[in-house]
Amino acid sequence: MSTHTHTAPPPPMHESLVEVLGRKIFVAETGDGPPVLLLHGGGPGASGVSNYTRNIAALAKEYRVIVPDLPGYGRSTKGVDGTDPFGHLASGIRGLLDELGLDKAHLVGNSYGGACALRLALDTPDRVDRMVLMGPGGVGTTRALPTPGLNSLLDYYSGDGPSRLKLEKFIRTYLVFNAADVPDGVIDARYRASIDPEVIAAPPLRRPSGPNALRTLWRMDFTRDTRLARLPVPTLVLWGAADKVNRPSGGRMLADRMPDCDLYEVANTGHWVQFERAELFNRLCADFLAGRR
Repeated sequence: MSTHTHTAPPPPMHESLVEVLGRKIFVAETGDGPPVLLLHGGGPGASGVSNYTRNIAALAKEYRVIVPDLPGYGRSTKGVDGTDPFGHLASGIRGLLDELGLDKAHLVGNSYGGACALRLALDTPDRVDRMVLMGPGGVGTTRALPTPGLNSLLDYYSGDGPSRLKLEKFIRTYLVFNAADVPDGVIDARYRASIDPEVIAAPPLRRPSGPNALRTLWRMDFTRDTRLARLPVPTLVLWGAADKVNRPSGGRMLADRMPDCDLYEVANTGHWVQFERAELFNRLCADFLAGRR
């Protein structure tokens, strides 16, 4: 089901580069109201505004929408600590909250951004108001082999290296339910971003390796974190029923472990709920963050 004909383009946004812990984080902002950070996924060439192009205008009617490029992506400083990637991302975004003078904010995270949001909330729950997670990474990852979609994502920079063909296959075969829903221009833009020499030199999402790989893998599975059962942050988990990157069963794992977690599984939808089902997502997200549930 295509939704892009029904969603407004992103409004004009204020852009800035914010220094956080000696590194730069690119931020785009628009709207007024309670602050909401939109944290994008970790696929090749991903960035904040491009991942949420169908959501920003709708959410900005009610919220101050803050859209960073995660550390390692877009116009932010490249490189992510491979020994604790979720912790590295969470520290960067928490530092961004500090620099923006925000004691607390809503967090919305897709995939890698969902893992960042969840880790930030576990480490410092007082900084998070409410949270929306869409197919977040790091859920049950030590309990099953990686999905074909996740393997495709992780293999992008290995083997014969990045190519537009590899990226198109990942997006059209694994990322979304309906391949025709993604315009060629989206793939072109992401491919250009994915071959930035700084990104190729330090891919921000890769398989853990080296002597501490098992420890890293264990730390990257939130279902192994005992703090999850005590996390007080009200959370809405949205998961595409046809997600080929992160298994939809992860939604049930979170709902079973978290004390205040609503779960909504979205039919005929892949890994990119906010893009594939934008109108549904925008409505559910705006209502949940406002406490209208």
